[in-house]
Amino acid sequence: MTTVRDIRERAHLETEPVTMLTAYDATTASVLEEVGIDMILVGDSAGDTALGYDSTLPVTYDEIRSRSAAVARAADDALVVADMPFLSVGVDESESIRNCGRLLKEAGVDAVKIESGDHTVELTERLVELGIPVMAHVGLTPQRVKELGYEKQGTGEGDAERILDLAVRHEAAGAFSIVLEHVPAELAAEITAELDIPTIGIGAGPDCDGQVLVVDDVLGLSERSPPFARRFASLREEMRDAAAAYREAVESGSFPDDGADSDGTEAG
Repeated sequence: MTTVRDIRERAHLETEPVTMLTAYDATTASVLEEVGIDMILVGDSAGDTALGYDSTLPVTYDEIRSRSAAVARAADDALVVADMPFLSVGVDESESIRNCGRLLKEAGVDAVKIESGDHTVELTERLVELGIPVMAHVGLTPQRVKELGYEKQGTGEGDAERILDLAVRHEAAGAFSIVLEHVPAELAAEITAELDIPTIGIGAGPDCDGQVLVVDDVLGLSERSPPFARRFASLREEMRDAAAAYREAVESGSFPDDGADSDGTEAG
């Protein structure tokens, strides 16, 4: 079973970058387990993938908790990390701690991920003191879409320094790893060299200690993907073809037929 300590010790290893993908259900989590993905993120990206919202902002705590529990039940080896959705942390410290703790206690996850800022440094330290592992997240933070949009972050000197400073402060607060999203590759390389915890890149170049993508982008399920994603399959087209074939078989009367048992195998 992959532990937080295992991931922390993977910083700066040249031969074994950390792999992380999102999952929002037990079936997907079990597949990621089968192929040996190190970490599974129950991301608030479920908002604009699985839940049909137009951003991550409407995602509720209960939606993350339910989906985290499903993923945790299917993942015995991968480290399961739950995203803290918008307004579930940062408003009130005691509520923030309780929300994070419930995901470990009730949903069975191994750690939480928090979109980080000045306001989350002390919270991260307190969570770690209580035994709640924290993955930090800097650069593009989608929960601030109303303020920042989806543009690449850290392109100016001042912004780059701010992101580096946030990363350093969250490491000092006890974060066991940090996501760098949609920042220049040279900034990600600088942060990676500066920190002793692993960096997990998404649109941050090849020099991070690991990589993460949204599973729908990897599988080719998304209608639109960010410019830094890569499609490794075309499952949306395969699903459409299978559903169309089913519809045609039912409408034509070729399914079901008397020659098939109830389990779908041919009688004989």
